[in-house]
Amino acid sequence: MNIEERINADIKTAMLAKDAKKLEPLRAIKSVVLLLKTSPEGLTEDSANKAIQKEVKKRKDSAEIYKTQNRPDLEEAELFQASVLEEYLPKQMSEDEVKAELKKIIEQVGAKSAAEMGKVMGVASKSFAGKADNKLVSALVKELLG
Repeated sequence: MNIEERINADIKTAMLAKDAKKLEPLRAIKSVVLLLKTSPEGLTEDSANKAIQKEVKKRKDSAEIYKTQNRPDLEEAELFQASVLEEYLPKQMSEDEVKAELKKIIEQVGAKSAAEMGKVMGVASKSFAGKADNKLVSALVKELLG
């Protein structure tokens, strides 16, 4: 079952259950998938993962803004939507797994100082695409090179 079929099946299930809270993020992700289908690069597993990650990031950023504005009701709604969308992403790597992989990349690239962070991040961002948050990767690279 590809991602589009899975989303459509989940939308149908949510509609039958009259689960409006879950239906909203599912419809948003379906919209993104439909846009990808008509885009020049087309709908691939990789492009879908990137698009879903982008949507999750939007919701988490919105939740953070709502938190600073003391709006817990809206923050909770955004975080719920992000959690629904995260179900469609591949399993994220743990911090320890990322750190171990980064040590190998740093050794492979031959980076010795924080000035060479760009080299490491170039390889790491391709290696961790869809598997780890770039903020976490960046923070760990700084820590390992610093």
